[in-house]
Amino acid sequence: MFKIAKQWIAGNTIDDALTSSKDAYQKGRHAIVNKLGEYHTSKKQIATTISEYQKIANSFRKWKIRGAISVKPTQIGLSISQKECYQNLEKIIAYAREAHVFVWLDMESSEHTDETIEIYNRFFPKYERFGIAFQANLKRTENDLNDLLEIGAKIRLVKGAYREKSSISFKLKEDVDKNFVKLMSMLFRKGNEFGIATHDLRIIKKTQNLSKKYPRKFEFQMLKGIREEIKPDLTKKKFVVSDYIPYGVNWLPYSIRRIKERKRNILLLGSSLIQSHRV
Repeated sequence: MFKIAKQWIAGNTIDDALTSSKDAYQKGRHAIVNKLGEYHTSKKQIATTISEYQKIANSFRKWKIRGAISVKPTQIGLSISQKECYQNLEKIIAYAREAHVFVWLDMESSEHTDETIEIYNRFFPKYERFGIAFQANLKRTENDLNDLLEIGAKIRLVKGAYREKSSISFKLKEDVDKNFVKLMSMLFRKGNEFGIATHDLRIIKKTQNLSKKYPRKFEFQMLKGIREEIKPDLTKKKFVVSDYIPYGVNWLPYSIRRIKERKRNILLLGSSLIQSHRV
């Protein structure tokens, strides 16, 4: 399984993540590094995670990488308490400010959506280089997006990788895609610094068309090793492209979730693996 997963997982260590980040940068792309793991309740494990994010943030300049870090609330204490999460995110923000590094707040399953938005609202006024992910598969996202854009929030739009009840989420691919395009159009009309996180060629084309109508500061975000065949063309056209680079020993549950997210992901991962051997 790891032979397949290493297509989109940098490896187990920080150096693996930084090596992948430097490779992306040498190809004209940015990097977003995420340490795998969530729902931590061990304070020792949480402290290690925070220390690693600090080291990554400090290493970007030394390695000459244009990079960001992406943090899950439950990996830095939310599973213990909101207070614990706030205290630890405060440390990460302090490190990021010192290193001039952008921080993305990952969105997890729907049970944490309200808490994650609360965290973002608390920290965004303190640090403007701070963004939050929203999932197009959730029916509530349009309202959440409207609220956050009112304060000038930085948004990463993703399709969503968690299994959710049909009462709160879109289940059919065409419905998720339709909502993604709707939300993306909102970002181009009302936002001015956001990430479009998709590997869908049709949506990527729509994004390019919208960017002609609404000149905005935005970037394409794609997993490391996925859609390598189109990334050079996008950078050649002067679009900003960021590789999302996960690393760590918890690669198996992450990989299974990515595959389960959409049946089409299995084909996409397979075609990307084949393409990588041609390049």
